[in-house]
Amino acid sequence: MGSLTSLGCATTQLLDKLGTFAPQLALRLFLAYEYGEAGIEKFKGENWFGSIKESFPFPFDAIPVEISWFISTYSELIGAAALIIGLGTRFFSATLIILTVVAWIAVHADNGYNVCSNGYKLPLMYLVMFLPLLFSGPGKASVDHLIAKRCHS
Repeated sequence: MGSLTSLGCATTQLLDKLGTFAPQLALRLFLAYEYGEAGIEKFKGENWFGSIKESFPFPFDAIPVEISWFISTYSELIGAAALIIGLGTRFFSATLIILTVVAWIAVHADNGYNVCSNGYKLPLMYLVMFLPLLFSGPGKASVDHLIAKRCHS
């Protein structure tokens, strides 16, 4: 029984160590891939925001579509790059949460522009994935952690 307890304790300690960086890193890389891909698609594509501008929530409906397109594209591209290295993670998580809520309302909701079979499911999953990054930070495998460590020493 003692060896089983020791194995359980060793496993818990290993998972605790991995838990300081692995889950956050996985979330950051997955979200960076998803938002980076969307940003690249916008960067290479045509501005289609004019066809959905009336679906944008206030105050985003008051912004010219060219500016909205620019903000959306570069928030996704720069946010994805920042998430990869874990720089400004909380700021970019908040930025991409706002972008996702606007996209959810304007594009993914049941308004004829639904890009997946359940227009609420995918954006909601992304929003939930951002919550640990927003509230707990990027984890130890990040530039943010290195900066914080340096500030506290």
